[in-house]
Amino acid sequence: MNPQQPVQHSPAWVGFTYASFAAALFMVVVGIFYVPLDAWTKGYFAMAVVMLVQSCVTVTKTIRDVHEAGRLVNRIEDAKTERLLMGMERGKE
Repeated sequence: MNPQQPVQHSPAWVGFTYASFAAALFMVVVGIFYVPLDAWTKGYFAMAVVMLVQSCVTVTKTIRDVHEAGRLVNRIEDAKTERLLMGMERGKE
């Protein structure tokens, strides 16, 4: 059996993702601040951005959790199959 190793990200990639998120957030905040609208509309856009970021995090976590659960089930089924085959080989001897 070949257990799959978890993906290890390099520190450069992790730093890049944080920097990208910070830059995007900064640009959106500046854009909302300078858009020629009243404060209520700016507040609405700001709440929409916060909710969009929260939803992205939730969707990403859910997709990862579903994938991880599938991997665990597959490993359990593979172990059961391997144990069954080993039992059948012992029965032949």
